[in-house]
Amino acid sequence: MLRYTKFILKKMSFDRSLFEKELRKAIGLLSAIEVLELRVWCETQFGQEFQGIIALTFANQSYQCETELTE
Repeated sequence: MLRYTKFILKKMSFDRSLFEKELRKAIGLLSAIEVLELRVWCETQFGQEFQGIIALTFANQSYQCETELTE
């Protein structure tokens, strides 16, 4: 699923709102570990172009991921 998510995000990178929508959707579907991997990948691939979107989207999801990792 992570590999597919990366593929989709690359395709949606032409539009900020579509990128954000797909990123939010992916975070909801992936496991906590995959979300962490996705964050690193997003920051590497799109960090300059979508820095704000990436930071806000992952900040909103960080509590949920931390809860899953500790369970």
